[in-house]
Amino acid sequence: MSMALSHLDEQGKAVMVDVSSKPRVLRSARAAGRILMAAETLGLLRGNLLKKGDALAVARVAGIAAAKRTSELIPLCHNIRIDQVSVDFTLGEDFIEIEAGAVCTESTGIEMEALTAVAVAALTLYDMCKAADKAMRITDIRLLSKTRGKPE
Repeated sequence: MSMALSHLDEQGKAVMVDVSSKPRVLRSARAAGRILMAAETLGLLRGNLLKKGDALAVARVAGIAAAKRTSELIPLCHNIRIDQVSVDFTLGEDFIEIEAGAVCTESTGIEMEALTAVAVAALTLYDMCKAADKAMRITDIRLLSKTRGKPE
């Protein structure tokens, strides 16, 4: 199956997609990712014993702030008004699952904002925990879902 890339013109040059003729509709997206770390590091995080402070609170705010700046980070991404962003964490024995959701009423999607929120939340956790754990790994950043139109 061959699919044209929407960010390339006929000559193969990068272009921003023209969405001016598309209607503004309610759109949402959910993304997730994971940061793997030693159980001991997760224990420090759970006990709020990291030298840099409450890593989950900082990572949540960082993810939300990053979603709002996605078009500044991803060159061909449209600047859209975001209506809502959430960043949530599930702590396992040796990992943290990060899930972000984003909502807008726009003429283009919001999946890049949800993905950016996950990536920056993961990087923030990495930064806040790196003194305790040099072997952490950020993995599995992915889009879980996206919707267009009125919710069912």
